[in-house]
Amino acid sequence: MNPTDKITAGHLRRKAYLYIRQSTAFQVEQNPESTRRQYRFQDQAVALGWHPEQVVVIDDDLGQSGAQAAGRAGFQRLVADVGLGQVGIVLSLEVSRLARNSSDWHRLLELCALSDTLILDEDGLYDPNQFNDRLILGLRGTMSEAELHFLRVRLEGGKLNKARRGELRTPLPAGLVYDADGRIALDPDRQVRQAIHDVFRRFRRAQSAWQVVRQLREAGLRLPVRLRTGPRAGEMAWVDATLSRVLSILKNPRYAGMYFYGRTRQRKGAPGGTLPPEQWKVRLPGAHPGYITWEQYESNRRLLGANDRGSRGLAARTPPREGPALLQGLLMCGRCGRRMTVRYHRRRGGKVSLLYYCQREATEHGGALCQHVPGPGVDQAVGELVVQAMTPEAIGVAVEVYEELRRRDEEVGALYRSQVERARHEAELAERQFLLVAPENRLVAEALERRWDERLRALAEAEEALVRWKETSGVALAPRAREDVLGLARDFPAVWNHPRTTSRDRKRMLRLLIEDVALTRADDIRVEVRWRGGATTELHVPIPLNCIEARRTSREALDQIAALARDHTDDQIAEILNERGVRTGTGRPFTGGRVDFLRRSRRIPGYYEHLRRAGLVTGEEIRTRTGISEGVLRRLRRAGLVRAIRCDKKHWLYENPSDDVLNRYREQRQPAGGEETESETRARGAV
Repeated sequence: MNPTDKITAGHLRRKAYLYIRQSTAFQVEQNPESTRRQYRFQDQAVALGWHPEQVVVIDDDLGQSGAQAAGRAGFQRLVADVGLGQVGIVLSLEVSRLARNSSDWHRLLELCALSDTLILDEDGLYDPNQFNDRLILGLRGTMSEAELHFLRVRLEGGKLNKARRGELRTPLPAGLVYDADGRIALDPDRQVRQAIHDVFRRFRRAQSAWQVVRQLREAGLRLPVRLRTGPRAGEMAWVDATLSRVLSILKNPRYAGMYFYGRTRQRKGAPGGTLPPEQWKVRLPGAHPGYITWEQYESNRRLLGANDRGSRGLAARTPPREGPALLQGLLMCGRCGRRMTVRYHRRRGGKVSLLYYCQREATEHGGALCQHVPGPGVDQAVGELVVQAMTPEAIGVAVEVYEELRRRDEEVGALYRSQVERARHEAELAERQFLLVAPENRLVAEALERRWDERLRALAEAEEALVRWKETSGVALAPRAREDVLGLARDFPAVWNHPRTTSRDRKRMLRLLIEDVALTRADDIRVEVRWRGGATTELHVPIPLNCIEARRTSREALDQIAALARDHTDDQIAEILNERGVRTGTGRPFTGGRVDFLRRSRRIPGYYEHLRRAGLVTGEEIRTRTGISEGVLRRLRRAGLVRAIRCDKKHWLYENPSDDVLNRYREQRQPAGGEETESETRARGAV
């Protein structure tokens, strides 16, 4: 069968698409003959009957690999137009130019079969609707994919073999360079080395990458970065510290002197990731100088993993953070064994209170809150326990803390001085370049003069930063300050309670001694402290009163009121309590009214009730029984004929007057002539 017999009038009415592709930009530049051959292939469409204006050349994918359709705009346009039935024939010098991926290739074949589109390459004309042609095209697509696979395997095998000898050159991070012999060495730039060392020192102290970023930002220090692309590729740039840059330094095994290959894995359709060290293809420890040891790198990696909130487990420790909660990150729930979290509350007046919560079950499974424990009392008890447990070791801990502060200032000062030296060197270099230029070359002279001015401004800023640092850190390095530090170092409680000791410093000291603390709330708060050595200590802390109970008058004060109420009035009780220094629950002095309110609310019998129980009666009861008036009873009380006790300002209680008392009162009031006065007669008649 003549191949041209496959072409019909329907094919000729549609367009002819010529697809052109080269795998890399290097091939496009160095192998132009292949590109010219592909462009000339459009003559085949004209020879088969298509008009030259019907031929559409698609060359958008020059410099793109055919391994996948993603990123190939030209191939995607071709597939779309074939699916719309606008293409009568697809031309390509080789079918491998169209796709080196079986899924993309067979998808194109299926669309060509549905739209009755022909395929032409250097070897022949094919109709995807015919079985033999479809079989040949399928085999050729598979061979194209296999060819790419074999090329990749050979290249990867050569790289792997070279990497096993440690000779495969890969991009190095800032702080490492290739020397003249091709070996890896530390960067000769002292400022770069100091900056990398400073990141590892700060992380060893803070144990948090985010804290390293904050410290660098506060100190105004920058990090070195080697540029990979652009006109300044290979040069060193200084940028502001970010979390990603600090993590890239802490997680890079190169800084531990490790030569590696195959640390990451890429899979189609799945996100790539970093493999654990034991799964790397090549690992050559100690292959070149580093900034830390491999043991330190492993320790940093474990600490970063523990700090990662997304990956740490229920019992993972958290790094020390801001806030007054002393046991943050160390607390375990004594009931369920999960980690407890901290919650802060701001009260009136700006006072901050804290609670320790076990809420994992509630937040993840919608269950009830396991328990919550007030924090201040627990923190105080654990802090006192640590202070009591520290004996001679206190001096070593305090000296280490303050010596670390001194070393930190020295390291920061060295970085500031390095910045000044670099800025001065660049300014001097710009000055020499400006002085060497010919005066008549004004354009070059102006550019060099501007560069010189920029370098001078950078030098002035670096010197100002150094001066500011000296002003803020000079006191800490003074001899008198060192003597004060050594004086505090002899007493760990003074170091622990010193105003300069921040909450973060106390937490760090606590983590050197304590592994974790378990809390269980019952009738009281049981605190189980597990020390680093494995020993445990159990404490019992009373549950603090809530805001209502804390404002209630103490039980001791109520007991004193109950005892004094037997023989004293409310006013007398208030005066006695104030003399003793006893106060109400709100801290106020006592008054008669407050004593009366407390007695009534607590049902404490007062002086009146005690006298009534002793048999004393009221004036109304006496008047009802004897019939005397209130005035007569008052005169009897004033004359001392009736015993009366005043309970308060308004109330009196009396002993029952006998008939003898009343008769004796009448005899004392009777006149000498034996006649009674009118008032006495009325009184006697009333009796």
